[in-house]
Amino acid sequence: MQTVKINLNGHQVTARFEENSTSQALLALMPLPLTMLNLYSRELTYRFKQALPATELKTSGYAVGDIAYWAPRHSFVIFYKQTGEIIGSLQKIGHISDSLDFLKQTGDVRVTFKRGV
Repeated sequence: MQTVKINLNGHQVTARFEENSTSQALLALMPLPLTMLNLYSRELTYRFKQALPATELKTSGYAVGDIAYWAPRHSFVIFYKQTGEIIGSLQKIGHISDSLDFLKQTGDVRVTFKRGV
C-alpha cells in the first residue's frame, strides 16, 4: 500500500492506496491537483477525459472514506457519506481513515493528491 497526502480546501487527510492498475496510474500522475465536483451529497468526483486502467471492476457498496474509480464515466471518486447504494463497474483505489465530515458543508473542492513520505 502507498500512503497519499490529500489537501481538500486546506484540510489535510491521509489515504492508503491499494496495489492495482488504477492506483498505479494515479500515483504516476502525482502531484495531482484537481477540482472535484460535490455530487449527490455523498461524494467528490473528478471525470478524466481518458479511461484509466481498471482490471478489478466489481459491483459493490462502499464505505465512508473509500476512494474509487467508476469506469463508465472515467470518474475518480471520494465517498464522504453513506447512502447504502450498490454501484456497478467500481474499482477500489484506496481509503481515507480521517474524518470527512467537513465535506458535508461544502460545494466543489480544490483537491491536491501527493505521494506520502
